[in-house]
Amino acid sequence: MTQDELKLAVAQAAIHYVVEGEIVGVGTGSTANFFIDELAKIKHKIKGAVASSEATAERLRGHGIAVFDLNQVEAMSVYIDGADEITAQGAMIKGGGAALTREKIVASVAKQFVCIADGSKLVNRLGRFPLPVEVIPMAQAVVARKLSAFGGEARLRLKDGVPLITDNGNYIIDMHGMQIEDPIALEAEINNIVGVVTVGLFAKQGADVCLLGTAEGVKTLKF
Repeated sequence: MTQDELKLAVAQAAIHYVVEGEIVGVGTGSTANFFIDELAKIKHKIKGAVASSEATAERLRGHGIAVFDLNQVEAMSVYIDGADEITAQGAMIKGGGAALTREKIVASVAKQFVCIADGSKLVNRLGRFPLPVEVIPMAQAVVARKLSAFGGEARLRLKDGVPLITDNGNYIIDMHGMQIEDPIALEAEINNIVGVVTVGLFAKQGADVCLLGTAEGVKTLKF
C-alpha cells in the first residue's frame, strides 16, 4: 500500500470515533486532510468542527462543515489529528505543519485524542523527526541558544528564504538530531524557556488512541 492509501485507511477508521450531534476537533496536515474529506461524507450527522489551523478551517468550510471558534466550545468528545512521530506510550512529536500551538490547545479541550498515522510514524524513541518549537520572533536568537543546551541543532524554519510565520504570527525553531529519552520532562523544560510559546512534544497529554496504518490493515493502539 502507498503512504496515501495508509493515510486514507486510518482516516476512514477515525470516523468511528466521531460522536453524532457533537463538535469534533480537527488537526492539521496531510493525514488530517484525508480525515476532513471523510468527515464531509457525514457532515449532516455532526454539529460542526473546531480547526487547529487556518488551512484546516478553510478545508472544512470548503466541504460545507460549520467551523466553530474554540471560545464558543466548552467541551469536545474527540480531537483527531496526525503525528510526525509517536511512541508505544502515546507520546508524540507534532508541528511539521507549524500548527503545534493551536493543535495542543484544541486537543486540551477534547475528552479523547485519537492519533491517525501510517506505520512509519511509530518509533521507539522520539527525535529523528526535527522537534518544532514555536517562539516569539524577538526571542528567536536567545531561545535558540538555550535550546542548544539540550543537544541537537536549533534551526530557524524558513519558507522561500525568509522565516516561516505561524498562524499566531510567530517563528518556528526546529531541533535537529535530538534523542529524547524523557519526553514529559523535556516538554516541561522547553515550555519554561521565556520566549517559547510551546514545544511540539505532546507527552504530558499524549494520544489516548492511535490508529496506525499498516500493510496488514489498521492497528489500534490504546494508551
